[in-house]
Amino acid sequence: MGAKTVNKLVVPGATLHYEVTGSGPVLLLIAGDGADAGVFTGMVGQLAAEYTVVTYDPRGNSRSRYDGDATDERVRQSAEDALALIDVVGDGAAGEPAYVFGSSSGAITGLELITRFPDRVRMLVAHEPPCTEVLPDADDARAFFGEVYETYRTDGLTAADVVFMMGTGMDGDAMPPLEDLLPEYRELAERMQANAANFYEHKLLPFTRYEPDLDALKRVADRIVPAAGLDSHAHLPGRPIEVIANHLGWPVVLFPGGHGGYSSHPGPFATHLAHLLKTDTV
Repeated sequence: MGAKTVNKLVVPGATLHYEVTGSGPVLLLIAGDGADAGVFTGMVGQLAAEYTVVTYDPRGNSRSRYDGDATDERVRQSAEDALALIDVVGDGAAGEPAYVFGSSSGAITGLELITRFPDRVRMLVAHEPPCTEVLPDADDARAFFGEVYETYRTDGLTAADVVFMMGTGMDGDAMPPLEDLLPEYRELAERMQANAANFYEHKLLPFTRYEPDLDALKRVADRIVPAAGLDSHAHLPGRPIEVIANHLGWPVVLFPGGHGGYSSHPGPFATHLAHLLKTDTV
């Protein structure tokens, strides 16, 4: 594994913080929600033995600052940010396509990326994208996330966290108290807490109301791995990928842990991901 380099990339409307470790084919890891590059820390070392691993803070999160005031997220822009990182780490549009892993809203970014720029993605592992518009009970799911948003606006972050975590089956995933965490994980938790307001205000609804182009995804189905957590696939964030998988004609691949299994079970998760990447197909 090579040394990690920390970099900045200027993109329209923001400056992205990104980190590169290892050598070999490019593997872009896309965090979701209010998370940042730090959530993948436990996996990077293992994956960097074979890949150039790129992690980053999505725009508006942690060290990736907006140029001006925050505005509602556009999934198209998020995909363009991911493409810009693939190009800057690789050899621009002439470089080899990248492997991409995205979880939660990061998986939605990945779906938009492979839809619009299919030649730049060698394989996408889409882990629990909460694009609820594909669900048969989309009205109920849409109403739930609307309730989370309104709870944030009227009652604040703590109340919104309770509604969000209980309604998504993640109420058992609460982190230990900050004082019980190692320093690097305490810093990550503090950054994620600081990102929460921007997530609820500007990212929650645009991402959960994203409508994937299922026909376009079907055309590149041989390069998409639909994935979910073993402990979370039946909950709301994990359910949309089953619908997408059925449309693609693939089974859902189950990963260790829950919605954040890459963080709670980093070793087994990285091993599972590495095995998948070597197949170049499901």
